[in-house]
Amino acid sequence: MRKALLKIIDFFYPPFSRWLPIHTFRYMVSGGTTAATGIVVYYICYNWILHQKDVHLSIPFFPNLITAPTAALAIESVITFLIGFILNKYLIFTKSDLKGRIQLFRYGSVVATNILLNYALLKVFLSFGFYPTISKIIITTILTVFSYFSQKHFSFKVKK
Repeated sequence: MRKALLKIIDFFYPPFSRWLPIHTFRYMVSGGTTAATGIVVYYICYNWILHQKDVHLSIPFFPNLITAPTAALAIESVITFLIGFILNKYLIFTKSDLKGRIQLFRYGSVVATNILLNYALLKVFLSFGFYPTISKIIITTILTVFSYFSQKHFSFKVKK
């Protein structure tokens, strides 16, 4: 499965070979797939599942009200966490000599940081009147660069 996916990705690599190493291109395709999935899942959750309505909870130790954009972000984050880790571990950063549980913990730390940044930036963009899905696209673009360097040099680090 890995070889088949890499063949498909590598098929599109030649036009980018002058500017990007193959590993970076593969990460961009993997990250782009995860990000695009996140945007689609966010849109579906926000518009079709939640119908743009806030979620009212009566669970102890939870807030009574979660806004629709925040609830959609929470659902989307769980799904993209799983997809992103699997793609990074088994497709992109296969040379990492760290144990899987350490990779998962570090990946989770980076994703948690991204979620906090995503949440904060989403609140900022919404306060300026941006539409939630457009905000999500802009925020995803910004956080992609941060994620690449974090995953490469922290989560899936290769000892020299």
